[in-house]
Amino acid sequence: MCSEEFARLSRRFRAISSIRSAIAALAPILLAACAIAPPADRKRPATADFEWFAYGGSDRSDEAVRPGPEDYRNPIMKGFYPDPSITRVGDDYYLVNSTFSWFPGIPVFHSRDLVNWTQIGNAIDRPDQLDFGRLGMSRGVFAPAISHHADTFYIVNTCVDCGGNFVITATDPAGPWSDPIWLPDLEGGIDPSLFFDEDGSAWIVNNGPPVGTPLYEGHRALWLQRFDPGARRTVGPRTLLVNGGVDIARKPVWIEGPHIFRKDGFYYLTAAEGGTEVNHSQVVLRSRTVTGPYVPFPGNPILTQRDLAADRPNPITSAGHADLVETKTGEWWATFLAVRPYEGDFYNTGRETFLLPVTWENGWPRITAPGQAIPLTHRRPNLPAMTAPPVPTSGAFSVREEFDGAALPPNWAMMRNPRERWYTIGDGRLSLQPRPVSLGAFGNPSLLGRRQQHLNAEASTALRFVPRREGDEAGLAAIQNDEFWFFLSVSQKGGERVVKLERRAGGTDPADGVEIAAAPLAGDPDAPVYLRIRARGAEYDFFYATREGDWRPLREGEDGRILSTRVAGGFVGTFFGVHAFSATTLPSPARP
Repeated sequence: MCSEEFARLSRRFRAISSIRSAIAALAPILLAACAIAPPADRKRPATADFEWFAYGGSDRSDEAVRPGPEDYRNPIMKGFYPDPSITRVGDDYYLVNSTFSWFPGIPVFHSRDLVNWTQIGNAIDRPDQLDFGRLGMSRGVFAPAISHHADTFYIVNTCVDCGGNFVITATDPAGPWSDPIWLPDLEGGIDPSLFFDEDGSAWIVNNGPPVGTPLYEGHRALWLQRFDPGARRTVGPRTLLVNGGVDIARKPVWIEGPHIFRKDGFYYLTAAEGGTEVNHSQVVLRSRTVTGPYVPFPGNPILTQRDLAADRPNPITSAGHADLVETKTGEWWATFLAVRPYEGDFYNTGRETFLLPVTWENGWPRITAPGQAIPLTHRRPNLPAMTAPPVPTSGAFSVREEFDGAALPPNWAMMRNPRERWYTIGDGRLSLQPRPVSLGAFGNPSLLGRRQQHLNAEASTALRFVPRREGDEAGLAAIQNDEFWFFLSVSQKGGERVVKLERRAGGTDPADGVEIAAAPLAGDPDAPVYLRIRARGAEYDFFYATREGDWRPLREGEDGRILSTRVAGGFVGTFFGVHAFSATTLPSPARP
């Protein structure tokens, strides 16, 4: 508009000889013309500004079992922290977990006592390291394994449906980590793990297809191959270590998550078996040479909960996928995943990280004895105790994010890789640009969140948002994946501002969800609206307020089992997050 007006007016004043006079004459006319032109972003939806975000939770088990002064609580990492892998470097321990299609991916934690863990970074923190595209939330990065050798940290991993197996390296575990170097020899396999032998040789063990046609559903194998740390590639032949599991005659399923370590002249191969649900377990084999043959422990499994009564109080189930580590004092400990259902096999918190000591019996390791329940508390490792981390990972706790830093805490995440910068943080607010990417779009919506870490939990926020048209929404979400979520929002309906609850309970529901409750929002539209979601095991409640603390229920007792692994499927847990959406098509901002 302004450029066309300028051309027209320039022709009108072409006869003016003095350039200075021409500019002086044109200036007020141009200013007036530009003033009446509509701003380029007038049709853009308003920014959603979140002033703070609070999370808190406390479970029945936190009250039922109190740790003594020398004890710690299980799980050591509540919420969606599956597939833990651990390594020790001197007095320091580092641990990583799976994140699948959440970004940033592969959190890196540090501890010196194996109990208190602080997240120091994410190994996949640049959008161009991996491309999750439109993958489901339970695809992406599976079961990372961390190791250290010659001043270099290694993570080997699989990006399922997004490239295959790869290795990344760093000299500082906090990052930055390198771009992925792909390992094509491992094609068709998952769960690679690096082992550095005493002679300096390096080996990768991983889950892969068996030789020939699988004999039954879940028939897999464990393979070994040399790894060249200098060239960052596999070399030489691949060796079959385990076919099917510890006893192929029993048709064992899903042998996976393997690790090799050496002790007292033996090479120990430990792996998960039985699948990641209630039949999950950990088994061990050993050999005098790294390439085998490996002999299974007659007392397998060394960890499971499948032999316990389902109706026991405060159950912990589905234990497996362990990794063992030795302390400087000679103690052995295992990190592993398990789950805490609120009823039956329903849990919304995903697979969590647990810690137990390893005992040795006639040269074999054991984590739990047959029929032994995983304890909710246990005596601490013989290590100097650390102070509690700034962001707790265990027990009952509450945290509040004021958005006054330059970046979000590293435990916050989004769905898949960002391709544009749609949020800003600082000065006491997190601002989201509403975009036409819904929670059900299998894309990268304007959503940022943190894990639900307790069976009984709540998340709340203060939001300033004025919807400009039907379809503008911003608020608080509880989401397990693209097809299963709740969204409590401030939006516009029939020209009026309302608070609204939407739900998606499966792929047959619309991608934008189904409205299940709404209420008018009176008062100053520029004032904050307060939103809260409360989880009570299987039930979720939704509240709003126009004055802080004056909560009004919009909907209570909603069936939260739609956020459980049993219903929603996959391998992830529930996130609480802030989200903004607009059906208006917008120009794409520049990439970050």
